[in-house]
Amino acid sequence: MKPLEFENFKEFKTMVGKQLPIGSWYIVTQEMINDFANATLDKQWIHIDEKKAQTASPFKSTIAHGFMSVAMISKLLEDLFVIKSIKMGLNYGLNKVRFPNPVPVNSQLRMLAEVKEIEDLENNGIKITFSCLIEIKGQEKPACVAEFLCALYE
Repeated sequence: MKPLEFENFKEFKTMVGKQLPIGSWYIVTQEMINDFANATLDKQWIHIDEKKAQTASPFKSTIAHGFMSVAMISKLLEDLFVIKSIKMGLNYGLNKVRFPNPVPVNSQLRMLAEVKEIEDLENNGIKITFSCLIEIKGQEKPACVAEFLCALYE
């Protein structure tokens, strides 16, 4: 999938209320889950103990951390659009986050996103509010639904 390209913020502002392209699928591997567990110090067995998860977990496998889905939002959005004039971008925060469905190891995830709102910021910046849904291939319920905000600067 080729990302949408915009020359500058003025051009990107036409996207308010519109869907971005559907993202590519990413496989969530055990290595990724383990790396996230090490980075966050959240080493609960449901995430990292593959043998125990097969017998003791209702999911019959390890599952990714819910916050791992949130942490992937920046990268998943980055694959959907490019604004050529950007000099810098920052995560601004989250308004609403839910994890309706666990993400078993080796699941495939992709982003569905809409540009909900764009506000001007000082220093040639904009604050974008995205409505994000991280879909799990083959599942009715998504992994994560979130309202994500970022600040971009020209």
